[in-house]
Amino acid sequence: MIGYVTIGTNDMEKAKAFWSELLEPLGAKVLMDIGRIAFIGESMDKPILAVCTPFDTEAPDHGNGNMLAFPAGSREKVDELYARALGLGARDEGPPGERMPGFYGGYFRDADGNKAVFYQMG
Repeated sequence: MIGYVTIGTNDMEKAKAFWSELLEPLGAKVLMDIGRIAFIGESMDKPILAVCTPFDTEAPDHGNGNMLAFPAGSREKVDELYARALGLGARDEGPPGERMPGFYGGYFRDADGNKAVFYQMG
């Protein structure tokens, strides 16, 4: 259903490095880079994360209530990827844990303030 999600950045090189390195254990890499926008994912026929400098040249805004959610595949992988995010410079937004019955997640923000979670259902 989702083709790609785009988040803004103030520093394309830093954002590409952070997100491609963070998501590499899930099979992601930079698939296409056209300067002001780069597409990161497994392949062009699966959901993709795009990082960009906004087209209107205004400052990027991470938006309150907006969040990226990445299925990790296991609780152990949630722990691993959350720690990886913090190791790459992300800010903690809630360590891995049970949030409600059957939902385990670890939350963080990237350098631009974009909020994300690695999660496992069940």
